[in-house]
Amino acid sequence: MSEAANTIQSVHHIGMTVASLEAALAFWENFLGKPARWTTVLNRPYLGRVVGIPDVAIRAAFVALPGGGVIELLDYQVADRTANTDATANPGNVHLCLQVSDAAAAWRRAVDCGAVPISPEGPVAIDGGPNLGAQAAYLRIHDGITMELFQPPRKDGST
Repeated sequence: MSEAANTIQSVHHIGMTVASLEAALAFWENFLGKPARWTTVLNRPYLGRVVGIPDVAIRAAFVALPGGGVIELLDYQVADRTANTDATANPGNVHLCLQVSDAAAAWRRAVDCGAVPISPEGPVAIDGGPNLGAQAAYLRIHDGITMELFQPPRKDGST
């Protein structure tokens, strides 16, 4: 194992570029049932060097996830922004997977908060492989971002 690989400790945050900070916050604060941890405008000189956009300003919010981790919502204040396609099969597309204790309840809550389900019937039973007995569902949230809800298999083997 390389020395660089040995320095990785954990995931610090997940960044999501959004078209509207307000729309993204409306989803996350409603879905998680609590306000963002912090909102601000990021505009320090170092930031342009980090993201490759000189003199950039980004409206940002930090939303704490249960169990640890943070979602960083980023609304870049630049003129030429174009939305990415939300097609899951396209290279470069990523998704956020949240482990849940009740996939059906989390799915209903996400839909009630404005998420669009990929499988309209709700979570699907995983019928093979290392996650046999689990439940999973993909939903599109703000900005075409894909969120997966994953309920691990029950220890007693039931679904």
